Amino acid sequence: MTYCVAMRLADGLVFASDSRTNAGFDQISTFRKMHVFEQPGERELVILSAGNLATSQSVISLLEKRAGSEDPNVFSTTSMFETAEVVGRTIREVIHRDNPEGKVNHVDFSCSLILGGQIRG
Repeated sequence: MTYCVAMRLADGLVFASDSRTNAGFDQISTFRKMHVFEQPGERELVILSAGNLATSQSVISLLEKRAGSEDPNVFSTTSMFETAEVVGRTIREVIHRDNPEGKVNHVDFSCSLILGGQIRG
C-alpha cells in the first residue's frame, strides 16, 4: 500500500510519503517515493510516486537524465502546467515502451504521480 500526500498551507507546500520495500529471499531493498528536482533560487519541484515500481522508477530516471540535456525538461519549463505536461508525456512514453499496444495481459503498468512545487516567475 502506498501513502503519499501533498498539502498546500498558508506558509507553503508540504509533501510526505512512505517508502517501498521489496523483499526477496536473500535481499531487502527500499525505494523512495519522494523525488526532488531543485535549482536553488529558480525552482523546487517534488514528485511523489505510487503504482508500478518499474514504471515509476523509469519515469523518474528519464526525467533526471533529460534534465540537463533535452528540451523541454523539468528544468526548462516556464510553468507548473508545462512541467506536468513533460511528466505526463514521460509516463505515456514509458508505458508504451514497456507494453506496446497493451499486449501484456494481467500486468498493470500504470503509476500515479503527484507533482508540486514552485517555479520562479
